[in-house]
Amino acid sequence: MMDQKKILKQMFELNHAAFNNSFQMFSTLQDQIQRFTQTALNQAEWLPAEGRNAIENWVAGYKTGRDNFKKQVDEGYQKVEKYFSD
Repeated sequence: MMDQKKILKQMFELNHAAFNNSFQMFSTLQDQIQRFTQTALNQAEWLPAEGRNAIENWVAGYKTGRDNFKKQVDEGYQKVEKYFSD
């Protein structure tokens, strides 16, 4: 019979891998949308500078938020990993 801590560790590792895969997929999609948006902005000569800046700031804000979220989640996973390594 498996030790409960070992089972929990395996569940944690599966959850961690699933999160990382999902986050990577989401990040790739967001990066593709960012490139598409940049291409569209470069071709939209009719768009005023204020609108262009607002869109660029919006995209940058999403990327910053995404990076901060990943950092916080990674720190949480590190704390749990430390528990399982003891």
